[in-house]
Amino acid sequence: MSRVLVLEDEPLIAMMLEDWLLEIGHEPVGPAATIASALELVQQRSPEVAILDLSINGQTSYVVADLLVERGVPFAFATGHGTAQLSAPHDGAPVLGKPYDFESVKAMMVRLLG
Repeated sequence: MSRVLVLEDEPLIAMMLEDWLLEIGHEPVGPAATIASALELVQQRSPEVAILDLSINGQTSYVVADLLVERGVPFAFATGHGTAQLSAPHDGAPVLGKPYDFESVKAMMVRLLG
């Protein structure tokens, strides 16, 4: 069981993602609905992997991604805009396309955890 940080500002999507992570045997951390709360959870709970909504309340989640990179924590961005919206140094990060389903979340977790 891996601790998975969930950064998502849409409550229904966050709840669905939490349920799916539990179903495939992972422990959701959060969900965080703000950049500040996600940063706090990274510090307090040391997630082993993360799914970050790219756009949180009009901001990008790059600062959270930067902290995860520093700590060696694999992550994927969740976005409905594809990879075109990603900028360096995160333009090569895995992307979980929205809307996503159970199977795509499961496959991304396998990819991130190797």
